[in-house]
Amino acid sequence: MSATRSSAGPELMLPGLREVYAAYVREAGALPSLPGPLEAEVWVSAQLGSLEAAAPHVQGRRAALGDLITCLRAAATPGARAFLRALAAIGPAEGRRTAGRAAGELGGVPAAPWEESLGRVVPGQVWLIQEGPLDGDRLVCEFRYQDAGTRGMHALAVRLSHGDVPAEVVIVGDVPALMGAARQAMQAELCVVQPYDPAAVGPRLRSALNGADLPEDCYPALALARHRAALLPG
Repeated sequence: MSATRSSAGPELMLPGLREVYAAYVREAGALPSLPGPLEAEVWVSAQLGSLEAAAPHVQGRRAALGDLITCLRAAATPGARAFLRALAAIGPAEGRRTAGRAAGELGGVPAAPWEESLGRVVPGQVWLIQEGPLDGDRLVCEFRYQDAGTRGMHALAVRLSHGDVPAEVVIVGDVPALMGAARQAMQAELCVVQPYDPAAVGPRLRSALNGADLPEDCYPALALARHRAALLPG
């Protein structure tokens, strides 16, 4: 597919989506005001989820991602820079280098205060929660930002149904509350909570999150979930 130049903007692989990209650029204006890197990553993951869910095939998704990066670079706003930095940190692997280069070309544009923390997380404890034989496994993987202590601690929680198909993918900001509720349910004999080997859950989650025909509700957290799962051992 050849790129097309319009007098209204830069060259695009999918020029018919120009207004869609423009909407992403406008909405990114609120990105630098978010309180921290986790909120920014969750926001960007949701945008990428809607882009992937609407793509008819992998080639279309990659073309749309390339176009979005092109439009963000051309916009050269603080929101566009923050979006590009987040794409370079947690976006699809095939677009990270391009997004990083594009962000680097916006050196004169103000950076969000949390820019350097994007994607810089380390994994922690992994938990397996089983509520019943028909409910599948819920895997809770804790993460924290480097050099941030417990501040910014969060978790990737994925419920896998039969055949390890994701039924729910969420990012949990309040990990103590989640685990406290799980332990209360365990005491009431409503579920089982036990530590899980990160080296075993890593390959399992990566395979599940890269599968085809995922439920629509999984897409908003998918990009961030894939990034976090890639950091797990195994």
